[in-house]
Amino acid sequence: MSFASVILDVDSTLCGVEGIDWLANMHGTRVAEQVADATMRAMAGEIALDAVYGERLALVLPTERDVAALADAYIEMLAPGAQRAVQRLHDAGRRVVLVSGGIREAILPVAVKLGIAHGDVHAVSVQFGANGSYRAFDTRSPLATSTGKFDVAKSLDLPRRVLAVGDGATDLALRPAVDAFAAFTGFATRMQVVDAADVVISSFDQLTELVLA
Repeated sequence: MSFASVILDVDSTLCGVEGIDWLANMHGTRVAEQVADATMRAMAGEIALDAVYGERLALVLPTERDVAALADAYIEMLAPGAQRAVQRLHDAGRRVVLVSGGIREAILPVAVKLGIAHGDVHAVSVQFGANGSYRAFDTRSPLATSTGKFDVAKSLDLPRRVLAVGDGATDLALRPAVDAFAAFTGFATRMQVVDAADVVISSFDQLTELVLA
Protein backbone atom coordinates (compact mmCIF):
# COMPACT_ATOMS: atom_id res chain seq x y z
CA MET A 1 0.00 0.00 0.00
CA SER A 2 2.13 2.88 -1.28
CA PHE A 3 1.66 6.64 -1.03
CA ALA A 4 1.92 9.32 -3.71
CA SER A 5 2.55 12.23 -1.32
CA VAL A 6 4.20 12.75 2.05
CA ILE A 7 3.57 15.60 4.48
CA LEU A 8 6.55 15.92 6.82
CA ASP A 9 6.78 17.75 10.11
CA VAL A 10 10.15 19.42 10.71
CA ASP A 11 10.91 19.87 14.43
CA SER A 12 11.76 16.51 16.07
CA THR A 13 10.82 14.69 12.86
CA LEU A 14 12.84 15.82 9.87
CA CYS A 15 15.39 17.45 12.20
CA GLY A 16 16.39 16.71 15.77
CA VAL A 17 15.70 20.28 16.85
CA GLU A 18 12.75 22.08 18.43
CA GLY A 19 13.40 25.40 16.73
CA ILE A 20 11.92 27.91 19.15
CA ASP A 21 13.34 25.96 22.10
CA TRP A 22 16.76 26.07 20.42
CA LEU A 23 16.48 29.84 20.07
CA ALA A 24 15.39 30.14 23.70
CA ASN A 25 18.56 28.39 24.85
CA MET A 26 20.48 31.43 23.62
CA HIS A 27 18.74 33.58 26.23
CA GLY A 28 19.56 31.92 29.53
CA THR A 29 18.13 29.21 31.72
CA ARG A 30 14.95 30.99 32.80
CA VAL A 31 13.75 31.76 29.27
CA ALA A 32 14.82 28.34 28.02
CA GLU A 33 12.85 26.57 30.75
CA GLN A 34 9.73 28.66 30.20
CA VAL A 35 9.75 28.09 26.45
CA ALA A 36 10.59 24.37 26.71
CA ASP A 37 7.75 23.83 29.16
CA ALA A 38 5.27 25.58 26.88
CA THR A 39 6.47 23.59 23.85
CA MET A 40 6.28 20.28 25.71
CA ARG A 41 2.76 20.95 26.93
CA ALA A 42 1.58 22.04 23.48
CA MET A 43 3.12 19.00 21.73
CA ALA A 44 1.56 16.73 24.34
CA GLY A 45 -1.84 18.33 23.70
CA GLU A 46 -2.14 19.65 27.26
CA ILE A 47 -2.54 23.25 26.08
CA ALA A 48 -3.40 24.80 22.74
CA LEU A 49 -0.48 25.95 20.62
CA ASP A 50 -2.49 29.11 19.95
CA ALA A 51 -2.09 30.05 23.60
CA VAL A 52 1.69 29.96 23.63
CA TYR A 53 2.97 30.61 20.10
CA GLY A 54 3.26 34.38 20.35
CA GLU A 55 4.23 34.17 24.01
CA ARG A 56 7.25 32.00 23.20
CA LEU A 57 8.46 34.34 20.47
CA ALA A 58 7.96 37.35 22.74
CA LEU A 59 10.27 35.71 25.26
CA VAL A 60 12.90 34.85 22.66
CA LEU A 61 12.72 37.88 20.30
CA PRO A 62 14.78 36.05 17.64
CA THR A 63 16.90 38.30 15.45
CA GLU A 64 17.54 37.71 11.77
CA ARG A 65 21.00 36.42 12.70
CA ASP A 66 19.50 34.05 15.29
CA VAL A 67 17.15 32.59 12.69
CA ALA A 68 20.04 32.08 10.25
CA ALA A 69 21.91 30.20 13.01
CA LEU A 70 18.81 28.06 13.59
CA ALA A 71 18.76 27.18 9.89
CA ASP A 72 22.33 25.90 10.23
CA ALA A 73 21.32 23.86 13.29
CA TYR A 74 18.39 22.32 11.41
CA ILE A 75 20.72 21.20 8.62
CA GLU A 76 23.31 19.88 11.05
CA MET A 77 20.63 17.90 12.90
CA LEU A 78 18.84 16.37 9.91
CA ALA A 79 17.52 12.94 10.83
CA PRO A 80 19.87 10.15 9.76
CA GLY A 81 19.05 9.09 6.22
CA ALA A 82 16.58 11.94 5.67
CA GLN A 83 18.35 13.46 2.68
CA ARG A 84 18.73 10.06 1.02
CA ALA A 85 15.09 9.22 1.73
CA VAL A 86 13.74 12.44 0.22
CA GLN A 87 15.91 11.91 -2.86
CA ARG A 88 14.60 8.36 -3.28
CA LEU A 89 11.01 9.53 -2.92
CA HIS A 90 11.53 12.29 -5.47
CA ASP A 91 13.21 9.86 -7.87
CA ALA A 92 10.17 7.60 -7.51
CA GLY A 93 7.85 10.47 -8.42
CA ARG A 94 6.53 11.10 -4.92
CA ARG A 95 5.62 14.60 -3.72
CA VAL A 96 7.20 15.68 -0.42
CA VAL A 97 5.96 18.78 1.39
CA LEU A 98 6.96 20.29 4.73
CA VAL A 99 4.21 21.48 7.07
CA SER A 100 5.57 22.96 10.28
CA GLY A 101 4.70 25.30 13.10
CA GLY A 102 8.34 26.40 13.00
CA ILE A 103 9.88 29.52 11.52
CA ARG A 104 9.71 29.45 7.73
CA GLU A 105 12.86 31.51 7.22
CA ALA A 106 14.88 28.91 9.17
CA ILE A 107 13.30 25.96 7.36
CA LEU A 108 13.74 27.19 3.78
CA PRO A 109 17.50 26.42 3.72
CA VAL A 110 16.69 22.85 4.81
CA ALA A 111 14.27 22.56 1.91
CA VAL A 112 16.94 23.78 -0.49
CA LYS A 113 19.34 21.11 0.77
CA LEU A 114 16.69 18.44 0.28
CA GLY A 115 15.55 19.65 -3.12
CA ILE A 116 12.08 20.59 -1.87
CA ALA A 117 10.53 23.56 -3.67
CA HIS A 118 9.86 26.73 -1.64
CA GLY A 119 6.20 26.41 -2.59
CA ASP A 120 6.10 23.08 -0.78
CA VAL A 121 7.28 24.63 2.49
CA HIS A 122 4.46 25.67 4.81
CA ALA A 123 5.56 27.29 8.08
CA VAL A 124 5.16 30.51 10.07
CA SER A 125 6.91 33.57 8.69
CA VAL A 126 8.51 36.16 10.95
CA GLN A 127 9.27 39.78 10.19
CA PHE A 128 12.38 41.73 11.13
CA GLY A 129 13.12 45.42 11.51
CA ALA A 130 15.67 47.26 9.39
CA ASN A 131 18.41 46.38 11.89
CA GLY A 132 17.51 42.68 11.89
CA SER A 133 15.63 42.77 15.19
CA TYR A 134 12.47 40.69 15.69
CA ARG A 135 9.31 42.58 14.86
CA ALA A 136 6.41 40.13 14.58
CA PHE A 137 5.17 36.79 13.33
CA ASP A 138 2.41 36.08 10.87
CA THR A 139 -0.58 35.98 13.20
CA ARG A 140 -2.79 34.94 10.27
CA SER A 141 -0.92 31.67 9.78
CA PRO A 142 -3.02 28.65 10.75
CA LEU A 143 0.24 26.90 11.63
CA ALA A 144 0.51 28.99 14.80
CA THR A 145 -2.59 27.15 16.07
CA SER A 146 -3.16 23.65 17.41
CA THR A 147 -5.31 22.44 14.52
CA GLY A 148 -3.81 24.54 11.73
CA LYS A 149 -1.97 21.67 10.08
CA PHE A 150 -5.34 20.15 9.24
CA ASP A 151 -6.40 23.37 7.51
CA VAL A 152 -3.15 23.56 5.52
CA ALA A 153 -3.31 19.90 4.49
CA LYS A 154 -6.90 20.29 3.30
CA SER A 155 -5.87 23.25 1.15
CA LEU A 156 -3.07 21.39 -0.63
CA ASP A 157 -3.67 19.79 -3.99
CA LEU A 158 -1.63 16.64 -3.40
CA PRO A 159 -1.68 13.39 -5.35
CA ARG A 160 -3.46 10.72 -3.33
CA ARG A 161 -2.69 8.62 -1.31
CA VAL A 162 -1.23 11.00 1.27
CA LEU A 163 0.85 10.01 4.30
CA ALA A 164 1.48 12.51 7.11
CA VAL A 165 4.45 12.05 9.42
CA GLY A 166 5.11 13.76 12.74
CA ASP A 167 5.80 13.44 16.44
CA GLY A 168 3.40 15.80 18.22
CA ALA A 169 -0.23 16.53 18.91
CA THR A 170 -0.28 19.30 16.31
CA ASP A 171 0.85 16.72 13.71
CA LEU A 172 -1.87 14.33 14.77
CA ALA A 173 -4.36 17.03 13.79
CA LEU A 174 -3.43 16.12 10.20
CA ARG A 175 -4.98 12.67 10.47
CA PRO A 176 -8.51 13.51 9.22
CA ALA A 177 -7.06 15.29 6.17
CA VAL A 178 -4.84 12.45 4.92
CA ASP A 179 -5.03 8.76 4.16
CA ALA A 180 -2.71 7.65 6.96
CA PHE A 181 -0.65 9.10 9.80
CA ALA A 182 2.76 7.83 10.89
CA ALA A 183 4.07 8.70 14.35
CA PHE A 184 7.80 9.37 14.11
CA THR A 185 9.73 8.35 17.23
CA GLY A 186 13.29 8.89 16.06
CA PHE A 187 13.74 11.91 18.32
CA ALA A 188 10.76 11.99 20.68
CA THR A 189 8.07 9.52 21.69
CA ARG A 190 4.73 10.94 22.77
CA MET A 191 2.45 8.06 23.65
CA GLN A 192 -0.83 9.82 22.91
CA VAL A 193 0.44 10.36 19.34
CA VAL A 194 1.79 6.82 19.03
CA ASP A 195 -1.48 5.33 20.27
CA ALA A 196 -3.54 7.30 17.72
CA ALA A 197 -1.25 6.68 14.73
CA ASP A 198 -1.88 4.23 11.90
CA VAL A 199 1.77 3.19 11.97
CA VAL A 200 4.86 3.98 14.04
CA ILE A 201 8.28 4.54 12.47
CA SER A 202 11.61 5.51 13.99
CA SER A 203 13.78 6.10 10.92
CA PHE A 204 13.68 7.55 7.43
CA ASP A 205 14.63 4.16 6.00
CA GLN A 206 11.36 2.86 7.42
CA LEU A 207 9.55 5.87 5.97
CA THR A 208 10.92 5.13 2.50
CA GLU A 209 9.86 1.47 2.75
CA LEU A 210 6.38 2.50 3.87
CA VAL A 211 5.85 5.06 1.11
CA LEU A 212 7.22 2.90 -1.70
CA ALA A 213 5.70 -0.40 -0.56
